[in-house]
Amino acid sequence: MKAFKSIFLIRIINGLQYRAVAIGEVLMRFFWGLMEILAYAALFRMGSENFSMTLTQTVSYVWMQQILFVLFRGVVGDAEIYSTIAEGSIAYELVRPVSLYGRWFSQSAANRIVPTLLGSLPLLAIVPFMPGDYRMVFPASAGQILLFLVSCVLALGVVVAFAMLMNISLFYLTTHRGIRMIVSVTTHFFSGGMIPLSFFPDSVRRVVVLLPFASMRDVPLQIWCGTLSGADACRGMLLQIFWLGVLVVTGYAWMEQALKRVVVQGG
Repeated sequence: MKAFKSIFLIRIINGLQYRAVAIGEVLMRFFWGLMEILAYAALFRMGSENFSMTLTQTVSYVWMQQILFVLFRGVVGDAEIYSTIAEGSIAYELVRPVSLYGRWFSQSAANRIVPTLLGSLPLLAIVPFMPGDYRMVFPASAGQILLFLVSCVLALGVVVAFAMLMNISLFYLTTHRGIRMIVSVTTHFFSGGMIPLSFFPDSVRRVVVLLPFASMRDVPLQIWCGTLSGADACRGMLLQIFWLGVLVVTGYAWMEQALKRVVVQGG
């Protein structure tokens, strides 16, 4: 674990050097979130009796999603892993005295945390002070905030574990473009990145919330905006723990099988 911790911290320190990129990301996330909120506000003005969330809850959901956007992305910043497999430098990774799965897991997690740290503070300093219905409302209790933070950690674990399955699949593919596109679109839509899962039809939502995608984003965001609380929040977090365990065990076993078939040519 000391080795994985060191890898994790090294990647974070390295990522903190790209401040200009972080500023651009903050501006993009702010204006994108504002456009989403304007669209939702127009829908709510037409009638909100059929919506399962209030406008205030929806606005808080959207702002927090923009703040943690990179943290919950299924595909982000793992180009080094892709090139390691494609170019054959995986041979150097295999001689290191650490688990390859644990190393890549730590690296992938750090690649998501650094942009989030750089981008979250500026947005957190702005969105609570937006005018009228456009501001983000913080949870009413410290317990709700604690549940949200724990759920975020679990969501990060589920996202990275799922991304690891995509990385491992590259041992069997000639390029990463196709699988990246599939994973990106699928995780974004079914995790509530496009619209909150609460807005899905009941028959669809009952199935979608049981999939691992909901544990990647929707559960912590629903806890934050207050639509998921008490026993329901605990059940959502237990589902996150379940999917985290399943994905990590599956990924580790698949990695062991894939490494048995690795052949590196050249020198």
